[in-house]
Amino acid sequence: FKDATVWTSEEEGILVHTDVLIKNGKIAKIGKNLWAAGATIVNATGKHLTAGIIDEHTHIAALSINESGQNSSAEVKMEDVVDPEHIGIYRNLAGGVTSAQLLHGSANPIGGQSAILKLKWGANADELIYKNSPKFIKFALGENVKQSNWNSYSRFPQTRMGVEQTFINYFQRAKEYDLKKKNGEEYRHDEELETLAEIINGERFISCHSYVQSEINMLMKVAEKFDFKINTFTHILEGYKVADKMAAHGVGASTFSDWWAYKYEVNDAIPYNAAIMQSQGITVAINSDDAEMSRRLNQEAAKTVKYGGMTELEAWKMVTINPAKLLHIDERVGSIKEGKDADLVLWSANPLSVYAKAEKTLIDGAVYFDLEKDKQQREAIKKEKALLINLMLQEKDKGSPTQEPKKKDQEQLHCDSL
Repeated sequence: FKDATVWTSEEEGILVHTDVLIKNGKIAKIGKNLWAAGATIVNATGKHLTAGIIDEHTHIAALSINESGQNSSAEVKMEDVVDPEHIGIYRNLAGGVTSAQLLHGSANPIGGQSAILKLKWGANADELIYKNSPKFIKFALGENVKQSNWNSYSRFPQTRMGVEQTFINYFQRAKEYDLKKKNGEEYRHDEELETLAEIINGERFISCHSYVQSEINMLMKVAEKFDFKINTFTHILEGYKVADKMAAHGVGASTFSDWWAYKYEVNDAIPYNAAIMQSQGITVAINSDDAEMSRRLNQEAAKTVKYGGMTELEAWKMVTINPAKLLHIDERVGSIKEGKDADLVLWSANPLSVYAKAEKTLIDGAVYFDLEKDKQQREAIKKEKALLINLMLQEKDKGSPTQEPKKKDQEQLHCDSL
């Protein structure tokens, strides 16, 4: 890339008239007037080059979201239900998203294990999953886990106090199970307790769906009782109320920019939430939790400039290096730095602008979205569609059998999809 405005998401900030050399899927060199034999040159004059956007919380590219039959599903794995043909992958690439955490839903206090993905459109499911991926699991609090949103009364817990006791019961069992293993005593292998023991031992990280300050405090206290830390509170729309306590615990936050009042427990949400938490020293990301919003996370990040007075670079970090830190992949992605994976986006304008378009989206140095190629493909599809319609009309005129059109709907899955 020649002569770009480079948003590094590092201490170097924004570099103007700068070249970035990619070699073997990595960022090989950053500087001015770079040259390499045989390199493909992309003229980036007047354009902006950034690290690929990382969505800390998504439900695209999944065949199912919730295993809701019991209050803990710690043994289930989202890696088993990755859908590499989900159109959301391509649409996210068109919005500059290159990585995402595919989370279990929020039907249970203790959900399933996450899948951290690189959005390599055209690859198979295994190729989408990060190699040597950090271990994560979804936890949840609030209305969903006590089932107040779908009038189910057949499963414990049904109250917020029951949610707390669920966590305590499971972690006590996991602690005792792990102690038997460490002491060399006989034990029966339990996949669920193995996963929870990994949390206690600091080997697996929690991303917890959360809204209300009382529950946020509760889970931090439960974690401290069993001597571990919550990694990330996601949604965390009352985080501004307890930001000092969150900072003391050492937990990160991944929130919405300006969603509020879509259900009762979100009534106290404010758009200044992200900036307030950041001011207390918390690592803050902006996530989507939505197949539509994930296509424009660049604009969601921009809202923190309006709400909270963030600088443009600090705002941009909320969808690049900050979520990378929360997902423990910041040594690989999230910024433009020599040696990191070449997950990059070339924008037509300032990436925080509503007018900016992702012209090229690269993962590991390979182009997975190209705006010009996309236009060509759209035109080809338009011609193919017209040809097929014409052929069908010709068959109809000949008296051939016909049938009603059949539309294929793909359900968009969310946190509470059952």
